[in-house]
Amino acid sequence: MAESVRPMGNRDVLRLPEFRKIFAAQAVSDVGDGMTFMALLLLVNELTHSPAALAVLSIAVAVPSMIGGVIAGAYADRLDRRRIMIVSDIVRAGLVLGFVVVGTIERLPILYVVAFLQAAIGTLFSPARGALIPRIVPREGLMAASALAQLSRMIGGLIGTGLTGVIIATTGSAWPAFVLDAATFLVSAAIVLRVAPELGRVPEAATGQARQGVRASAVEGLKIIGRSPTLLATVVGLAIAMLGLGAVNVLFVPFLIDVLRESAAWAGPLEAAQVLSMVLASGVVAGLATRATPQAIMVGSLLGVGVGIALLSAAPNAPAVLLIMFVVGWFVTPAQAATQTILLTTTADDNRGRVLGAFQASMSTTTILSTAAAGVFASIIGVRTVLLAGGLICLGAAIVTALLFRADRAEEAVGAERTADDAAPADHDAARAAASVAGS
Repeated sequence: MAESVRPMGNRDVLRLPEFRKIFAAQAVSDVGDGMTFMALLLLVNELTHSPAALAVLSIAVAVPSMIGGVIAGAYADRLDRRRIMIVSDIVRAGLVLGFVVVGTIERLPILYVVAFLQAAIGTLFSPARGALIPRIVPREGLMAASALAQLSRMIGGLIGTGLTGVIIATTGSAWPAFVLDAATFLVSAAIVLRVAPELGRVPEAATGQARQGVRASAVEGLKIIGRSPTLLATVVGLAIAMLGLGAVNVLFVPFLIDVLRESAAWAGPLEAAQVLSMVLASGVVAGLATRATPQAIMVGSLLGVGVGIALLSAAPNAPAVLLIMFVVGWFVTPAQAATQTILLTTTADDNRGRVLGAFQASMSTTTILSTAAAGVFASIIGVRTVLLAGGLICLGAAIVTALLFRADRAEEAVGAERTADDAAPADHDAARAAASVAGS
């Protein structure tokens, strides 16, 4: 029997030189992303004082991922992944500088167009980066690598948000934040440029894809998910869960202020409580991997998040919400790390970009649908009822995912049994032939 391999921890993964480069590039870029998104929100609010204008901004940023994720994944399986990341960073650096010219409400359409284009180019970066990671990190380190990526997004976003507040309060303008974000993209590109070129090259198995059109290649990526019970269970399960989680994202502020009658000053501590537990959880993800499969971790985490959201709907005050948010954060990081690990380990190198792109598109689509539905139903049945429904939907997603994973294991067991049965006659014939030779 082969000896089981011990999962790598965060420190083990960070000792890998090429991963350190990718992680450093992402960390720098995450800070810049946090700066720009907050600066855009503040700028649009200052120019319009309109929630509708902020909603248009959110849609402009979300739609490219929803529409272009599958196409971006197809390119990640056809072109040099390292080069895609570098070009994406450089182009986004130039686009971010376009926000600088938006200083009046008449130029607001420019802001929306630039935000849309920047998000569209960003969809190319994520599948390329994700497809590159398994070439750098061994299979036993993917869980920790995924947790570190999530950690970078959380901490980088917080730092970027905080810096933007200081910059705007000090200078009275948002343009310095945009300039700094452009610089972070250039720094990220410079770091990725140092990654070994051979790691980004297209797999040999993908050469046939170049003869296909991009559309045909993207459609084939969706078929790959459909043919894999494990991938299908993962994508479907998370898509259902996002239908419930989207309600929390859009209704959290109205719940805090209009339902609980609490001060908006609670928003910062409540977010910090969840971020803190998510950061702490990233340190135990590798340990979880020694006790359970990524599939089990994903299902258990979805159950925990679902229960937390259901409890949130009945919270009487802000301190209770703070406690619930802190507990929920412990489940969010393992769920995300387990999901990424399943996607990376179940997919062949030449298909990995398309699978990650399709997953990205499905998450964006369900998030937008959930956000829109939550806003409509909250005015009809109430915020608390919608949050409760969101928690129940997330619990349902956990149950559906568990059933799909169980069906997948049952199918694998049947396949293994058939293989053993087919091999039995051959083994018997070989034994009989050996006996005959021995007898002669």
